[in-house]
Amino acid sequence: MSETRFGQNLDKSTQEEGEIFAPRFNADGLITAVAVDADTKRVLMVAHMNAEALAKTLETGEAHYWSRSRNELWHKGATSGQIQRVEEMRVDCDQDAIEMRVRVSGDGNCCHTGRRSCFYRRVSMDQNGEARLTKTDMAFTG
Repeated sequence: MSETRFGQNLDKSTQEEGEIFAPRFNADGLITAVAVDADTKRVLMVAHMNAEALAKTLETGEAHYWSRSRNELWHKGATSGQIQRVEEMRVDCDQDAIEMRVRVSGDGNCCHTGRRSCFYRRVSMDQNGEARLTKTDMAFTG
């Protein structure tokens, strides 16, 4: 386990306006993390971090997540080569979500489908009032 420590139990004013980083993990010990392309600001993926993943990300400068499906720490790109180098990390107003501006190594993709971003389908309503998905990014950049 990492030695990085986070603030805890802050009052609302300090949580929202102060300088103490005190991430608010949910009941499962996770915080939502959004990876954004450092240049284009396009959302690449959304994942989750536990305290260890967040600490390792801060310590190494490379994105680490908590895989809910595998129930293990996940160093993004360790097997695919799609390592996410964190250029900047931000936290939202109540410190329960992280935004990371990243540069991606390897083929530049983030999605396991071979696409640059995991957000490649648009949701819209059809004539019958049903929600439908339309692919917006058919290109594979690998």
